[in-house]
Order: sequence, then C-alpha cells, then structure tokens
Amino acid sequence: MDMNSIRNFTEVFLEITGVIFTVGVFLLVFVIIYMYIVDVTQTSQTIRRNYPVVGRFRYFFEHMGEFFRQYFFAQDREELPFNRAQRSWAYRAAKNVDSTVAFGSTHALNLPGDYLFLNGFIPPLDEEFQAPSAIVFGEGFAKSPYTTTSFFNISAMSYGALSGPAVRALSLGAKQAGIWLNTGEGGISPFHLEGGCDIVFQMGTAKYGVRDEQGKLCDQKLRAIASHEQVRMIEIKLSQGAKPGKGGILPGGKVTEIIAMTRGIPVGEDSISPNRHKDIGSIDDLLNMIHRVREVTGKPVGIKAVIGAVEWLEEICLAINTRGLQYAPDFITVDSADGGTGAAPQSLMDYMGLPVKISLPMVVNKLIEHGLRQRIRIICSGKMINPAGVAGALCLGADCVNSARGFMFALGCIQALQCNKNTCPTGITTHDEDLQRGLVPKDKAVRVADYAKNIMHEVAMIAHSCGVVEPRLLNRSHVRIINEAGVPIPLSDFVVQQ
Repeated sequence: MDMNSIRNFTEVFLEITGVIFTVGVFLLVFVIIYMYIVDVTQTSQTIRRNYPVVGRFRYFFEHMGEFFRQYFFAQDREELPFNRAQRSWAYRAAKNVDSTVAFGSTHALNLPGDYLFLNGFIPPLDEEFQAPSAIVFGEGFAKSPYTTTSFFNISAMSYGALSGPAVRALSLGAKQAGIWLNTGEGGISPFHLEGGCDIVFQMGTAKYGVRDEQGKLCDQKLRAIASHEQVRMIEIKLSQGAKPGKGGILPGGKVTEIIAMTRGIPVGEDSISPNRHKDIGSIDDLLNMIHRVREVTGKPVGIKAVIGAVEWLEEICLAINTRGLQYAPDFITVDSADGGTGAAPQSLMDYMGLPVKISLPMVVNKLIEHGLRQRIRIICSGKMINPAGVAGALCLGADCVNSARGFMFALGCIQALQCNKNTCPTGITTHDEDLQRGLVPKDKAVRVADYAKNIMHEVAMIAHSCGVVEPRLLNRSHVRIINEAGVPIPLSDFVVQQ
C-alpha cells in the first residue's frame, strides 16, 4: 500500500471517527436532556426531582451496594442512628413493595436490648384474626372523648421544623391510613388541617398558637384551637427525647410569615422556647394546668415527658388519688431519650434521660401500683420505625406508639443529617422553595399511608404468631429481651432488674 493510499485511508478513518464522535456526543446530550426532563417532571423520587440526572447515581450506587457491601463497606446493620436494614424496611413499606428477605436474617440474635418474640404453640387461624380493638381517651372526664383503633401514629413534628409540603403530605397520608397526626410544639398550621386527619395539638413551653402577647396561655386562643373538629386531644409537652430539659430552637431563617402567624411570633427572628413551662413549677401546678385545659377545650388532655428522675411519678400518682381522678392526665406520652428529629446539643441527645425500653415499663408499673392504669392511657415514642419495636412497646404496656423519623423515611428522608439546617436535600426539613419543590405532597401522602398500614399489618402478624388474635392483646409474656450477657430473659425479669 503506497503512501497516498495510507493517507486516504487515514483521512477516511478520521472522518468516520469524527462523524461517530459527533453523533455520539449528540446522542449523549439528547439522553441527558431526556433524563433531565423525565427527572424534573416525575414526582415519585425527591432526589431525582431536586437533582436531575446526577441524582440517579444515588439509586445506582444504592443498588450496587447490595452486591459489593460485604467486601468494601459497612454491613447493613452497622450504621447509626438508623442502619440500612431499618431504613430499607421503611422504604419498602412506604412504597408498598415486597418486604420479604432471602437466605436468612442478617440480624444477630445476641444483641443486648433486642426483642425475641415467643411464637405460640397453636396460633390463631386466619379466619380467627380480629381488627385492632378500640381505645378511648378521656372517657367520663372529657366532654368529647376520643376513640380510635389505631395503635401507630405520627409523632410530634412541628411546622417550622418540617416544611409545608411535608406537613401537608403527612396530613393527607394520616387521613388515608386512619391515624392521628401530632402537630408538635409549633402550633397548628393550615397544612395540618388540610388533609382532614385526626390531630393531637401539642402545647409546648412557649405556648405557640395559644399564647398572649406576654407568652402566657390564652384561654380564648386555646378554645379556638380546640373548636376545630379535627383536634381530638391536647398534649402538654414537658420534655422531648432530642433534648430533655431544654427548649426548642427554630433559627430565624426558618421563621417565615406563615410560621410566625401560626406561632404568634415575629417574622425572621429566632424562635426559642423556654426549657420548661413557666407556669408549671410543681406537681399541683401541672395537675391544675391539665384540669384547666380540659375544662376550656372539652378534649382529652395528656402530658409528654422523657423519664429521667423518677420520684415525680410517685408524687403525681399520690396527688391524683388525693385530689381526684378529674385532675389526672388522660394519657402520658413516654418519649425515649435517644434523640429525635429536633436540633439539640450532642451532650443532651447522647446522655440525658432514659431509653423507652427502661422508662416505659417503669411508668406502666407505677400506674398499676396506684390503681391508675385504667384511667391513664400510655403512648410511647422513640426510634420505633420497624414492626418489632412497635410490637415490643405494646408488650411493655403501651396502648399506642408514635413515630416521627419513620414517617420522615416514608416521605423520602435519606438520613442526610441536615435537619437542623435549611439544606435538607429531600425538602422535608427545609424552607428553601427550590428544595421543597421535589416533595410532591399528593404522591408522598400515599407512601405515608402505606408505611403506616404495612407496619400495623406486620405488628398484627407478630401478634398472630405469638398466639393472640390482635395486637392489643400482646403482653410481657409474649417476648424475651436479650440482656447484657447476650442471653434472652423474660421481659418481666428485665423490668424487675431496672
């Protein structure tokens, strides 16, 4: 082959290569534009909607991690505060997809504090299963008692800490699932009411939404809040798991006009609530407040607290029996001291208060001891986002379980740990409208409802395996708990040792 032939061949090759490269670049640009349009118009995945094209890599790496994690990365159950296995179950439940696993459990059977449920010798047949029985709050004491069959509900998350679209999705989803939504301490917003679900109004230490100009409780505003038919109960928050003994903090950057109007505070200024109710300085003050709020609203009234020092439990029980059952709270929400959605100093989040597995049975036992268990309902909250945690709490004596972070996962939370900033990539805890745009309430509401329904379904499945026909019949005899030596012991023995 002479030089001219080689030169001609080279020119033709380069020309063909150039054409192929140009076509390839054109196709690549076309594909990227196509993926961009698809991502920004779809509504099911927040990350792809907020971060078109590049957001796809999250799902790719998440899928490939299933195969490579055993060689290079942390195992499914090593991550905190919620490991991959816990989050994956919540995601699957919210998407209403298959929750079965293959080839055996990756969960170790000797981890201290874990539950091992005891399957019954002759479990009930499918046709013997019963729907959850009803529970009544405030019967005989509140003018408008509250009756519900739901034993799993949405825990306190305020509008301000959460975005408007997130609260709207929770409200819509709660209505679909037939569960209640706790407003958190930030007052009741239009987004809470929009879905038409049952609402528990939380009254925090700053009395947001029901405060006068001096920050004191205003009966007129309280009565107006309670006049909403959806508001079924009032919860007086004494403390919360993220920061026992410290008030709430909402940075001024998050205090929009709607939040300011909802809370009754100035726009753009830091919203800092006191570390306790200024008008509750004793057990008698607390009982007077409970009685006052119930008289003003006609609704059941309870308290929420992290259990630390326990002497007050004895004092409040003695005071109730002395003064009369009309002064008793209609419910107590026992919050676990192992963090939460709120921003908090690490020293409080890590070390302050007792976890719910210890504090819940203490409260239940104290009420039984003083003959008040039938008068006062028990709700608990704290890191129970999977069926086993909820079933375990029912065994310990809870009437209902609340979850906040479980429903955040249902909304699409990826545990980015940005809750205390205004940069949440999924639009859940930010007031950046560009980031909020990725969260479509109508679509996420379906996931909220499916998550609640699936967790209650699997708790019922655990109950049936334990030999009872419905979850409310679970008790301490149906479970063992693993002690520090890695040995499963009866739950009653564990409670006595605390």
